[in-house]
Amino acid sequence: MRSKTSSWFECAVSYEKVQDNGTQKRVTEKYVVEALSFTEAEANITEEISYYVSGEMKVKGIVPAQYSEIFFSDAANDGYWFKVKVKFITIDEKTSIEKYTNVVYLVQGSDISSAKANIEKELNKSMADCNLSGINETKILDVFTL
Repeated sequence: MRSKTSSWFECAVSYEKVQDNGTQKRVTEKYVVEALSFTEAEANITEEISYYVSGEMKVKGIVPAQYSEIFFSDAANDGYWFKVKVKFITIDEKTSIEKYTNVVYLVQGSDISSAKANIEKELNKSMADCNLSGINETKILDVFTL
């Protein structure tokens, strides 16, 4: 498993897709691109998707992603993306009060249990105390890096 920390944008792209029965249907799909600005995100997603789409394509929306780090799986069957919320626990030395910091990661897996196993494997390498507070499957189809 490899990870990349960067600035990420979720992009909704609309285009005509050929269905299994041969007909065309307009679909809107979600992708994630690495970029420093909205303009760069639009240019990156347009370039990446243009290889797969013939005909008209529109970028319907771009939003900054909640996560700054993405974990990519090397397993061939890990084709889905999951948002994983992790609660890091620190203790204030002066007051001895626990402080919680929530972090969201995007993790690749074949299902929820494999995504959980993938992130736990990575978190076990850290010395920080943390708890998984949520795992949700996303509609993201792919992640494009620079």
